Amino acid sequence: MLENRSAGVVMHLTSLPGPFGCGDIGDAAGKFLRVLSDMKLKVWQVLPAGPTAYGDSPYQPLSAFAGNEMLVGIDPLIRAGLLRGDETAVLESLPASHVDYGRLIPGKRTLLNTAATRFDATADSGLKADYDEFIHRNDSQWLHDYALFRVIKSLHDERPWSQWDQEYLLREQTALDRIGIQHADAIKRLKIIQFLFHQQWQVLRQCARKNDIRLFGDIPIYIALDSSDAWANPELLLIDQQGQPSHVAGVPPDYFSEDGQLWGNPLYDWPYHEQSGFQWWKDRMQHAGQLFDMVRIDHFRGFESYWSVPAGQDTARDGRWEPAPGDALLKALQAAPGNPVMIAEDLGVITDEVNELRSRHGIPGMKVLQFEVDDPEFNPEEIPEECACYTGTHDNDTTLGWFRGSPNDVRDSDDIQQTQQNALGFTAGSADSIHEDMIRLAFDSRASLAVAPMQDFLGLGSEARMNIPGTTINNWRWRMASDEPDEELSSRVAAMVLASARG
Repeated sequence: MLENRSAGVVMHLTSLPGPFGCGDIGDAAGKFLRVLSDMKLKVWQVLPAGPTAYGDSPYQPLSAFAGNEMLVGIDPLIRAGLLRGDETAVLESLPASHVDYGRLIPGKRTLLNTAATRFDATADSGLKADYDEFIHRNDSQWLHDYALFRVIKSLHDERPWSQWDQEYLLREQTALDRIGIQHADAIKRLKIIQFLFHQQWQVLRQCARKNDIRLFGDIPIYIALDSSDAWANPELLLIDQQGQPSHVAGVPPDYFSEDGQLWGNPLYDWPYHEQSGFQWWKDRMQHAGQLFDMVRIDHFRGFESYWSVPAGQDTARDGRWEPAPGDALLKALQAAPGNPVMIAEDLGVITDEVNELRSRHGIPGMKVLQFEVDDPEFNPEEIPEECACYTGTHDNDTTLGWFRGSPNDVRDSDDIQQTQQNALGFTAGSADSIHEDMIRLAFDSRASLAVAPMQDFLGLGSEARMNIPGTTINNWRWRMASDEPDEELSSRVAAMVLASARG
């Protein structure tokens, strides 16, 4: 359940400004919290914060538990004596307008390895004690498997684990022990980097709490096949000994896609999860609770039933619906201590059964105004209180880009014109201010939480879009300029928050 009326922003950590090629959870995040405080926004929503792989998508992380090392702040490492200021030139030469992952990743990884190598000799006793506690709490649950996975993956030229040598693919103990001995230094460096991520995140969370700002995370329902979770725990999934799935995830054909969407993620072995009391899910949510006050469950409808497509298909057409143990799972999660507040991503074609599942467990859903205003029968006053209302999400164009249309638009000119008429009618606004008018429409709604992407607050167009679903190039790259937002905009947003009784 959501408490009180509040307003928030969607702003992924990589999009924060700063001198090191990518936003981070160090000084860049701390500065943004002060921006949010000035704007009187009480919720900061980020995209998944796990380690990314090919395509840089945060929704296909290499681990459901590890943090993305590219988000570790450089300035705190310098202050801790783990790096020198004159060593960061490789990052300072990167563009400020977008994330250049091809240059960022090797350059920052080298710096992080340098910092980790210096840790034993440089870190003070308090930091070392915190590291020992971090190892004690996490090593057997996920950390050691993750470090092994990354080292062995590197030895196989980053190929998926299903293509590794058999002794590693099958996790033969003698092979894992040998790797542990031969690559002990690399394994420890990976663990130290994960500790540094965790330690900086706790500083960020403490700062957020001091500013009365809630951190809002995002949990993809499915894990990636090429992940440490799948490699170390194949029993969680419908995969064989060789790491090959029998069925994969997707969604069926609909109005927007005649072939459906074939995601390719392995499906869960739900009977196994039920027999284990959903322990892996409990661990996952409790870990999320260490990072976030709230989480969005991506593809929540998969907890009620999921689209199962036989592996090897080219489209999602030939799948079928299979039941999922949503009631039992949610009951187990909500009974466990330390879990964050859940919000359901329930967009698209949602059945009564999914709505009833969400309602039975008191989990708010979502409304996205870009979708809602395309319906001429939409009534803003009918937006329910128990939901999060968005102007758009990371998968949408910015509000300005959506209103104007863009080269990537699937709508024809008549559809775009109809959208413009609807939006102007519902907001009683103008084409020049439509981004703020849509934000105001969300803020003035009955929804307990109203959220807009940072790009909408800034009035940016399609050039600032975060992701185009179904594509793998040039996504997740946008970064905010260092002089944004200015004081005038911050004051204007703060006034909107107060006027809508969300302060």
